[in-house]
Amino acid sequence: MSLDAEKRYAADAAAELIESGTRVGLGTGTTVACLLESIARRGVIARYVATSPETADAARSLGLVVEAFDALDELDLAIDGADQIAPDGWLIKGRGGAHLREKIVAASAKRFVVIGDSSKPVTSLHAPVPLELHAFGLQSTLRELGDVTLRAVGLSPDGGVLADYHGDIGVPQELAERLSSIPGVSAHGLFAPEMVSEFIVATGKTLSRRTLGGQL
Repeated sequence: MSLDAEKRYAADAAAELIESGTRVGLGTGTTVACLLESIARRGVIARYVATSPETADAARSLGLVVEAFDALDELDLAIDGADQIAPDGWLIKGRGGAHLREKIVAASAKRFVVIGDSSKPVTSLHAPVPLELHAFGLQSTLRELGDVTLRAVGLSPDGGVLADYHGDIGVPQELAERLSSIPGVSAHGLFAPEMVSEFIVATGKTLSRRTLGGQL
């Protein structure tokens, strides 16, 4: 089975978690694109918040009702993909450039479910780690960060400069704390296990489901 087929398989399983009237946060990326199609096929009427204009547009094109996040102070469920999933539950996310919004949405949900294909689990996290940086004082921030490259892309949905950290990750918690302590960093792509409620990973036609502490 191809990775795209595995994404669809995991997405189908996650879509089954959405019930009528559920307030759902939608992530960004190719796995979420599969999720949107799975949700549309089910035809469940729910309320959706999107983490990027791309996801919002794609969801609306499939007939899903996407609302402004300001209209909802809490979500029942958030579903998103990941770039890397470590055995201890740490994640790297943000290849799609919306990791600040993804982190806000994940933290606001009672239940955060991460879906992926068989390429996502890794023995340990490795670079790059996506970053969203303030444009003000950018050169100073880059000097403080060290081994970072700017992406040759547009700005994030909130006007941040997108970049990638290429240094050694070491202990994810320590790197996350260091990155968060630098004033010019709006967000980084390290997501702690405490944020995640469940992983759904497809390997061929086999679904691996693992529950963590998360917001459950």
